[in-house]
Amino acid sequence: MLKLSEMFTSLQGEGPFAGKPATFIRLSGCLEPHCPWCDTKHAWNAGKSMDPGNISRQIASFNTDLLVITGGEPFLQWHNGLIELEHRLLKDGYDIQYETSGKVLIPENSLGYKVCSPKFLKNHWHFDTRNIDRVDVFKFVFDNNGEWIKDFVQKHEIASNRVWIMPLGAHRTEQLAMMAAVWDFCVENKFNFSPRLHTLAFDNRNGV
Repeated sequence: MLKLSEMFTSLQGEGPFAGKPATFIRLSGCLEPHCPWCDTKHAWNAGKSMDPGNISRQIASFNTDLLVITGGEPFLQWHNGLIELEHRLLKDGYDIQYETSGKVLIPENSLGYKVCSPKFLKNHWHFDTRNIDRVDVFKFVFDNNGEWIKDFVQKHEIASNRVWIMPLGAHRTEQLAMMAAVWDFCVENKFNFSPRLHTLAFDNRNGV
């Protein structure tokens, strides 16, 4: 049984698939230390139990090709039903994108597209370095000082076209205030720029 926080259809708001219609499957549970800026703190809680078959049947009614499995930290539930859910969804022809912090080891046999947002908290990276080659692209939050991002990218020899940068801020005004700095940082380092479209459109509303 999977612990599910919420499920809804919308547009992907950030990263390499920004703007695409998607169904979001938000699984419950996360690992400490939690991000102080997290905008989905409700996913830290236990959630409701659902079996993978029931989830896959509900997804069919949303009629989207892209499924975003996020959290919390989704790979905490790999052996509790996520592996079965992935198999079902791929068999049904869906495209799967995972959103992960990389705090836990990404399963080597997972076939979804992995977007990883490593967390730099309390002057320390909370990231399992074995995930470097298991991640498809990295997505970082920029907070006016990108040196820690550059250090991470250089240390792990990550190609710049695998890096997406987005502005810190849970509110529209914070996003807009940071955008010019993120733009310049991306131009300087040949990184990809990622807005947070859902925040720009709806401010800090959940479920969009």
